[in-house]
Amino acid sequence: MLDKLTSPLDLHGNALLLRSERQRVIASNIANADTPGYKARDFSFADAMQQAGSTRQAGGLAGQGTSDPRHIPLRPAGADASGRKTGYAQQTEPALDNNSVDMDRERAAFVDNAVRYEATLRFINYQSRTALSAITGQ
Repeated sequence: MLDKLTSPLDLHGNALLLRSERQRVIASNIANADTPGYKARDFSFADAMQQAGSTRQAGGLAGQGTSDPRHIPLRPAGADASGRKTGYAQQTEPALDNNSVDMDRERAAFVDNAVRYEATLRFINYQSRTALSAITGQ
């Protein structure tokens, strides 16, 4: 019965986790903007959401190589916290030190992701308040 109350929030919960992970990746790019040879990283949010939905349908954590659903799976090398491999961002203009971080693009992506994170968080808060008011009968 509880899963019927929480299942609409699963999609938004996954989105919130992916948004926070993408924010971490973008922040890492910004922090390494002056590091010679650093390659900017990013991942496709749409592909990650699709993968998160298929993982949830295929058995969650148990489908990721753990013996018990309560175990935390190990990350493969080069993967983010959700187990997905991060790719390299497209370099728009060459740099003399082989650094591929474009600060304008990274700042824009950071702000866009922060706004979308906030929108997802507000939606989750609204859904939980609506469910609470329905439960309490107000």
